[in-house]
Amino acid sequence: MLINQSIFKAYDFRGRYPAELNPEIIKKIGQAFADFAQNQQILVGGDMRLSTEELKQSFIQGIISQGVNVLDLGLVSTDALYFAAGKYNLPGAMITASHNPKEFNGVKFCRAGAMPIGENSGLLEIKNNVLNKDYLEKEILGQIEKKDNILKEFSDYALTFINQTKIQNKKIIIDAGNGMAGALCPLVFEKLQIDCQPLFFELDGNFPNHQPNPIEKENNRFLIEKIKEEKADLGLAFDGDADRVFFFDEKGESVDSSWITALIAENFLQKEPGSTILYNVNVSKVVPEIAKEYSGKAIMTKVGHSFIKEKMAETKAIFGGEHSGHYYFRDNYRADSGIIAALLVLEKWGEYAISFSELIKKYARYARMEETNFTVENKDEVIEKIKKVYAQYLVQDYDGVSFEMGEWRFGVRGSNTEPLLRLNLEADNEQLLKEKFSELKKFIFE
Repeated sequence: MLINQSIFKAYDFRGRYPAELNPEIIKKIGQAFADFAQNQQILVGGDMRLSTEELKQSFIQGIISQGVNVLDLGLVSTDALYFAAGKYNLPGAMITASHNPKEFNGVKFCRAGAMPIGENSGLLEIKNNVLNKDYLEKEILGQIEKKDNILKEFSDYALTFINQTKIQNKKIIIDAGNGMAGALCPLVFEKLQIDCQPLFFELDGNFPNHQPNPIEKENNRFLIEKIKEEKADLGLAFDGDADRVFFFDEKGESVDSSWITALIAENFLQKEPGSTILYNVNVSKVVPEIAKEYSGKAIMTKVGHSFIKEKMAETKAIFGGEHSGHYYFRDNYRADSGIIAALLVLEKWGEYAISFSELIKKYARYARMEETNFTVENKDEVIEKIKKVYAQYLVQDYDGVSFEMGEWRFGVRGSNTEPLLRLNLEADNEQLLKEKFSELKKFIFE
C-alpha cells in the first residue's frame, strides 16, 4: 500500500480524498489506532464532509478487524467527540478536516478521558504503526454499537458552564459555514432567551457559500453584511468541525482572539479567584495583566492543543486560550470548545447594558497585527539572527522566539511544514505598530 507521508501532520492525519486519503489507507489507520489505544472500545464520530461517511465506515472496519469494539457517535462536532471521550472515559477518533476545503478529510485522535494525542504524545507511534506494521484480521471481530444522542448530551453539558438568566435580549447572527455548528447551535440556543439568526446552518460538505475557515477574511463577508443589515448585536463564526469560534461586534468588526481570551479569563477568575490561566506565545500580554488584576496566575505555553492540554493537566489551570480561536476548559475534560467559549462570552456580556464593541474596549488595550507569514527559505538562520539582535529582550525561545521591549513586543515562529516565518506583533499604539512592522519586515528580508 503506497501512502503519501504528507498526510501525517503535527496534530492529526489529513489529506486530499481520494488521492492521499482513501478507504484502504484509513482502514489501516483504524487498525493502527486500535493497536495504539489498547482499549476494548473506541469512540468514532464524523463531520458532514462528502467523503466522511465512507471513510468513517472503513476506519471502523479497521478497528473491529482487530477485535476492538466501536461506539459510533454518528454526525458530531469535534468538541462533542472530546466530551464523549471524557464522559465515557474512552479513546476517540473524529473523521474531519476541520476548516480545510471540501476535497480534504482526515482523523483527529484522543486518548481515554479526552487526553490529547499529538506529535510528541502518541501520534508518531500511530504513524509508525501505519507505515511499518501489517495487520491481520482477528478471528473474533469487534462489535459496532451506535449512539446518536451525543450532540444533545454535549449541548446540555455546555449550558452548565453559565448562568443562563444572564443571557437575554440580544440579536446574534451565527455563521455555521454549512459545518457542524449548524447541528449543534440550535440545540444550545433554543434554551436561551436570545434572538439567534442562523446563517448557512444546512450541513453541506460542498460548502456552497464559503470555505469553513473564519480566519480567512473573505469567508466572513456574508456574516458581516448580515450583522449590519439586521442591526445585530453580535456575530459568531464557527469553523467546519465547530471546535473554534470567532467573534464580530455590532459594527461587523472582527474581535481579536486575545481580547476574547482575556474576557473569558476574567469571567472564570471572578468565579474562582486565584485560578491559573494558560495562553500561548502569540496571545496579547493583556491576558496576564487581567489575570494579575483578578489575583490569578497566567502561564505562557507552546502553540498547539496537545501542549495546552498537557499543561492544563499539570497546572490544574481552569482555562486556556489560543490566538487561533481555540479555547480550552478544565471542566470540559481540558478539551477545546467553540460553543462553550461563545456561551461564556455571552454570560459575561450579560452583566452590562453596553454594546459588544464597548465591552471589548476593556481588553483591547494594545494595537495588534494579525499573524503575518513571510516566505523565508533560511528561516532558522533568520530566527538566530533575530535572537542575537534582540537578545536582551528575549522572553521565550521554546516555541519560536518572543521579545518584550516595554512599549512593543513581537514573536517569530517557523512553520513545521513550509518555508514560512510567522510574525506576531503588538504595540502600545497604532503608529508604533506600523513603525515596528516596517523595521522587522526589512530585518527579515535584508
